[in-house]
Amino acid sequence: MLHVTKSFLPELKTYTKYLEKIWKTSHLTNDGPLVLELEAKLAEFLEVDNFYFVSNGTIALQLVIKALELNGEIITTPFSYCATSNSIIWENCQPIFADISPSSLTVESNNIKSKITNNSQAILTTHVYGNAGDLELQEQLAKEANLPLIFDGAHAFGVKYKGQSIFNYGDISTCSFHATKIFHTIEGGAVMTNNAKLASKIKELRSFGHKGDEYFSAGINGKNSEFHAAMGLANFEHFGEIKNHRKWASEYYDQHLNASIETIKFNPLIEKNYSYYPILFSSENYLLEVISNLNKHQIYPRRYFYPSLNTLKFIDYQHCPISEDIAARILCLPLSAEINVSELSKVCQIINQKSH
Repeated sequence: MLHVTKSFLPELKTYTKYLEKIWKTSHLTNDGPLVLELEAKLAEFLEVDNFYFVSNGTIALQLVIKALELNGEIITTPFSYCATSNSIIWENCQPIFADISPSSLTVESNNIKSKITNNSQAILTTHVYGNAGDLELQEQLAKEANLPLIFDGAHAFGVKYKGQSIFNYGDISTCSFHATKIFHTIEGGAVMTNNAKLASKIKELRSFGHKGDEYFSAGINGKNSEFHAAMGLANFEHFGEIKNHRKWASEYYDQHLNASIETIKFNPLIEKNYSYYPILFSSENYLLEVISNLNKHQIYPRRYFYPSLNTLKFIDYQHCPISEDIAARILCLPLSAEINVSELSKVCQIINQKSH
């Protein structure tokens, strides 16, 4: 059975090495030594000044919205996982959807600009599959409009843009370390910013809004545990080999899928992390036919992202024709740190048989 991904697990003895430290300290949560070690290592690796390990990528987004004190319209993307729009709604804000680029699948500055009004509070877009849009133009637009620029980088761990971490763009970024991600802590996420004042608010809000007996605000429990940090530290030792294997597998798809199979256009200025391998079909019916044939061979790709967020029944509909079209036709193929030639060959063979 082959799924869209397989969570990487280090050797048990590697993880146990960190667990033994937990047993020695009896420090299970509340900024334990392993959490602090992981934060320091990832801050250095991702080239950010302030890095906070949190319980998941959704809480990361909610903490950002809360720290920025947003309470109105947030311009965002309809082509992302529902956590992006759900975080906005949970914080009593309103998602205003700007349609995406048909090639990069990210929201570009022109589409964002068309949605800015006097009611706009912020811009929150996604580095889709780790891809980068016109980041400098978005920064310039946000500055001119006096709006904070938030990047949902759930897929972007290890991605570089123009030679530096993609998390150095915008006012603040988030990441997900869910078990399905290229780097994971089982459950987890991060908030990153180079703004010291904003970082201080994130740290405060992450831990109930108090320090000792001093209460500063109505915070939330967004902390993560020593056990999750242990998995992160163990996995981080292998990140290079994980990325390299996924790069190899992605290049296999590039070489063996029929030329008629369309892929998205990654920004040529980025260093990819190979977090996903999305392909586009000419129609939804064609996509469904391919999925059915793959499933017959116990191969389970994923319609990621589907449906377009602007069409969710609990959100007032906003017209985004490009996102709706792409969401109906896109499929992420199996990709992991362990996928082998036989599995890749089988996927390509089945898809190529149906390509037309």
